[in-house]
Amino acid sequence: MKKLVLPLSLIVPVLIFSQHRKKDTVTTRVTDIEEVVFQKKTTGRTNDLTNIKISAKEAKAVASISGGIEGLIKTLPSVNSNTELSSQYMVRGGNYDENLIYINDIEIYRPFLIRNSQQEGMSIINPDMVSSVNFSAGGFEPKYGDKMSSALNIYYREPEKFEVSGEASLIGGRLTTGLASKNKKLTALFSGRYRNTNLVLNTLNEDTDFNPSYWDFQSYINYHVNDKFSMSFIGYYSKNDYEMIPKEKNVTFGTLQQPINVGIGYLGKENDQYKNMMGTFSMNYKPSDKWRLTLDSFAYQNREKEYYTIHSNYSLQTFDPVTGNPLPSFDVGGQIDHARNDLFVRTYGTQFRARFSPNVNTDIEVGFKYEKENLKDLTNEWKLVDSAGYSLPRPIVDPRTGGTGDLKLAYQIAGANNIEPTRLSAYAQYSQKFYWGASKVFVNAGARVANWSFNKETLFSPRFQFAIKPDWESDMLFKLSGGIYYQAPFYKEIKDLDGNFNSNIKSQRSMQLILANDYEFNMYDRPFKLTTELYYKKMDDLIPYYMDNVRIRYSGKNNASGYAYGIDTRLFGEFVPGVDSWLSASYARVYENIDGRGDIPRPTDQRFRFAMFYQDYMPSFPSMRVNLTLIYAMGLPNGAPVFTDPYQYQATLPSYKRVDIGLSKVFIDPKDKKKRYGFWGNFQELTLGVQVFNAFNINNTVANQWITDYNTNYMYPVPVRLTGRFFNVKLEFKL
Repeated sequence: MKKLVLPLSLIVPVLIFSQHRKKDTVTTRVTDIEEVVFQKKTTGRTNDLTNIKISAKEAKAVASISGGIEGLIKTLPSVNSNTELSSQYMVRGGNYDENLIYINDIEIYRPFLIRNSQQEGMSIINPDMVSSVNFSAGGFEPKYGDKMSSALNIYYREPEKFEVSGEASLIGGRLTTGLASKNKKLTALFSGRYRNTNLVLNTLNEDTDFNPSYWDFQSYINYHVNDKFSMSFIGYYSKNDYEMIPKEKNVTFGTLQQPINVGIGYLGKENDQYKNMMGTFSMNYKPSDKWRLTLDSFAYQNREKEYYTIHSNYSLQTFDPVTGNPLPSFDVGGQIDHARNDLFVRTYGTQFRARFSPNVNTDIEVGFKYEKENLKDLTNEWKLVDSAGYSLPRPIVDPRTGGTGDLKLAYQIAGANNIEPTRLSAYAQYSQKFYWGASKVFVNAGARVANWSFNKETLFSPRFQFAIKPDWESDMLFKLSGGIYYQAPFYKEIKDLDGNFNSNIKSQRSMQLILANDYEFNMYDRPFKLTTELYYKKMDDLIPYYMDNVRIRYSGKNNASGYAYGIDTRLFGEFVPGVDSWLSASYARVYENIDGRGDIPRPTDQRFRFAMFYQDYMPSFPSMRVNLTLIYAMGLPNGAPVFTDPYQYQATLPSYKRVDIGLSKVFIDPKDKKKRYGFWGNFQELTLGVQVFNAFNINNTVANQWITDYNTNYMYPVPVRLTGRFFNVKLEFKL
């Protein structure tokens, strides 16, 4: 433990000033932070002023269990996720369902029935295939769809020659092959991944047999017919199996004055399966430098099964706070959790996009999308809670007969739904860059419309972005963006607590206003960028929801309103010469008012959060590298039992604290011009690394399991812990 504390304690105080740039060395790299206004046209370029570019190379290097891209996104100030096992995230008071994800401008979906982060497996985004990453935390442009929080757009790359790269570690591996013809008319990228988190899950404080197995295969094929016309195909297939057989668990919690130990024994098991398939075919036509036309066809299918029957029994043990001796206790009970949930989702359709650029500083974009959806949902889920021989909630005893009445379940959700709606949407936007006196100005404005046949609702979403770069000595950029953003309902939002689809549900609406400032400067001959953003969201037609670990359970009614506000700051730059790092801090609040009963924090009320992504190397041995992610986030107010009235009871979870460290030795660097012969001459890159997940072995809590003491009718929150410290060995190579 002491060996881990010392390096971190040294890193933080000398983070910025520990090394000085050597202007005359070969390894020195001068990096200019990209200016948003008047940028060059590049692959995957965007006119979105709220966009943050994420480095694909840094995403591959970051030490993260959940995945590279999302692992790096979670270090941004506006993003929150209090679990390392999930690739999902919350943005500025929104929940996991409020984020758009695109690959090559085509929207993709995540699994829907994931209940806890252990089941999730891998993200669809493969870091080996990524060219560029664009992320917006709100106020994004009209071309992105109807969700209230964020937009993430990933662009895949085309290989320039034959390549083979891969990774192998204790929790999985991946193998990627790239092909390119001599004239580069035909390029292809194929990648397969496998992951098994059994070793990581064994760090949980419980006796459970885990057998999680996740694998996927992706392909990206391009054919350039000529300079004006090209075609591309993306194929994706994944299969995630999660089997769990719990045996027993002992958890100690409470306070120093009232320590409590609970022992839980289990019978039964859980067996979940998630199969996802996606295919997209795109045609790009560029008749001139001014015009670009794109026609996409896409299909997505998701098959999910969540089967479990688990009987658990518990005994509570209290201790004398003075002597520490156990006290006599008869607080025993149990519960049965049962589910047979099946979900089939299929969506397919086409979209057309056109961009006209009359000059280098003007863009006009329009788009139209048709989507056909098929949802088949079979739900049968219930929970029986028993304490000292009585089911809870306990029925009233009839004094005349002595009977105890009917058996009562804690909750039951059952439904059989089958719908095939159609969704239509279109957008138009105008972007202009010009000079206002000596100041540079950027304007991006437009709107989108959408209609869904299931609830017969039509949406109109105007959006705008404005930026000005004054002709000052200081390099400052001021930005203002906002508009009306909707959360278009889909499977989760339309399903009520009884398990039925509600055709009267409406889209949730958010009116957003974001004021931002970018300040670029040099310090100790290194480039830095300080970004500060203030935002406010006014929301109505909200659907109240409950957080069940990482699953969102909506009430199925538009009976709430709310608001959110906050401030985000991020210092980005070369804390160490030649490599990028950043510090992030944010303060955010989000409230809701249900049925006019008053404002209360929403389950995703974030409050204060601090994160850091730091990279370093040894000046004398630059092949020895380290990256570190540090996160501190205040606990979310979603620790109460599911379906509890939030006005009667809310429970705040403990703060989330985590440090992950990645250490690596680069044996072969592509920048190194040394010639190698024999077997080693086949390698372009070769790196061996050690990752330390949860370096300080902090017991973080993702949720509470509630156990009732029948004698006092008191409910104890037993924390559901996350993973402990784990050492992973990783080998990366490229041929």
